[in-house]
Amino acid sequence: MERSPVTSRRRRRTRQGLGAAIAVVAAGAMTVTGLVSSAEAADVNVAKNAGFESGLANWTCSGGSGTTVSSPVHGGTSALKATPAGQDNAKCTQTVAVKPNSTYALSSWVQGGYAYLGVSGTGTTDVSTWTPGSTSWSQLSTSFKTGANTTSVTVYTHGWYGQASYFVDDVSVSGPDGGGGTDPGPSIPAAPAGLAVGTTTSSSVSLSWNAVSGATGYTVYKDGAKAATATSNSATVTGLAANTAYQFTVTATNAAGESVKSASVSGRTAAGGGTDPGIPSTSVPKHAVTGYWQNFNNGATVQKISDVPANYDIIAVSFADATATPGAVTFNLDTAGLGGYTVAQFKADIKAKQAAGKNVIISVGGEKGSVSVNSDASATNFANSLYSLIQEYGFNGVDIDLENGLNSTYMTKALRSLSQKAGSGLVITMAPQTIDMQSTAGEYFKTALGIKDILTVVNMQYYNSGSMLGCDGKVYSQGSVDFLTALACIQLEGGLAPSQVGLGVPASTSGAGSGYVSPSVVNAALDCLAAGTNCGTFKPSKTYPGVRGAMTWSTNWDAKSGNAWSNAVGPHVHGMP
Repeated sequence: MERSPVTSRRRRRTRQGLGAAIAVVAAGAMTVTGLVSSAEAADVNVAKNAGFESGLANWTCSGGSGTTVSSPVHGGTSALKATPAGQDNAKCTQTVAVKPNSTYALSSWVQGGYAYLGVSGTGTTDVSTWTPGSTSWSQLSTSFKTGANTTSVTVYTHGWYGQASYFVDDVSVSGPDGGGGTDPGPSIPAAPAGLAVGTTTSSSVSLSWNAVSGATGYTVYKDGAKAATATSNSATVTGLAANTAYQFTVTATNAAGESVKSASVSGRTAAGGGTDPGIPSTSVPKHAVTGYWQNFNNGATVQKISDVPANYDIIAVSFADATATPGAVTFNLDTAGLGGYTVAQFKADIKAKQAAGKNVIISVGGEKGSVSVNSDASATNFANSLYSLIQEYGFNGVDIDLENGLNSTYMTKALRSLSQKAGSGLVITMAPQTIDMQSTAGEYFKTALGIKDILTVVNMQYYNSGSMLGCDGKVYSQGSVDFLTALACIQLEGGLAPSQVGLGVPASTSGAGSGYVSPSVVNAALDCLAAGTNCGTFKPSKTYPGVRGAMTWSTNWDAKSGNAWSNAVGPHVHGMP
């Protein structure tokens, strides 16, 4: 990673028998013909906008007395509310097309004050029914017959003078189609938008989202498993572990089926009372985006941690500093270079990101990093000093970005020691250069394999590199889909799990000396690895649906370009199945 600005997927029958058979068939044909001619079309609901899902469309209410509301509703997301006032009984009507000499069943669900349901213009006997009101939904029903010349009737509902408002939902005028048809059946609703985390406790997370038109219910998923259902646009998921981050999605449902899942959000429960929570528990998404945050000003946009967009799941604070003690590191916030950003604000911003389900880690190394872990003593110092930083700032883990070489034996010891101190929630990422991951015999690759059971992801830097070999033994030049996929293949086939492989690229041409690719190339490479689609000339011999995602240097250079990288790559990564 660079601190300074840069420029550049039959048996034979007798005749008598045959004649008898023909007779039977002919008789059967006559019977079938008779059945067809006497069959009647199925009854339909000839009322339009019967559930008031389209507001007051097709309905007319006297004196502006009617409106639609989202609560209470009997079905769907809307109902009619009509309010009598003075000499107005709040009458709402609709003219519907009917068939002459036909019988219709009229019904609706009502609640609230006095409510009447009736029909006029039948050409026979007009009918009505009523209820003095109720605090819950009750059904009014009656029937009528149309006259010989009746082709339309007026269905109405009204309240009573001086009485409370009444509610109506799911009106039905069931009978033969009079030529006007019926409302179309429900379609599968759209995915909910606006999913957000609200109040959290040590065992619960409250969620809310935007209501979806046509939805009758919602299903909330926690880490991919069904966790709760709701009839409104909010829910609280309970029974959760304290101080733990979870991934949530929600779907909308109705009679037609279930929508696709919404975009995911992360929510963290509060720490349990009376205990030391230690390192914050984490839940890195199945597909994640990592971004490096610059603790210095090199011409990119200066940011606070709170400025980093929500598309980033792991924020790597760059960088820890070496000390005079071999292997030990410390962290010094560049308050002056970051416009007066204080340590207190920095710590508070980390907690806020974690409350939103994000992971904030400390990166060790970088272009100018000089940390050396090459002995048992320095490995111990490295682990102890990092654990102290984790305790002081609340970091979720560590990123290894040592670009000047490392010793796999002692780095493995150091990271295992740190993991034992911090616990299973520790996030460990690595950002080797391309040359470091060409062979499993390399020190970086050996380290990654040595800590495979505790490793989160390796985001190799696919930039500032010359041409490199792919897993097929061919040479590929940087700046292409093939370079990303063919080199990632080495790691995928060399022992790392797909979830431990990410694609590291610069956020803009200013973020690296060479190797910049557009976000569309990154997305195409991920599609190629995960599904075998959008590949270049190189296509992996198999797919890796679990490939983790992408990384960029840096959130600051991304911001300098209007967050173009994260706005394009973030939704693509999070939308991967």
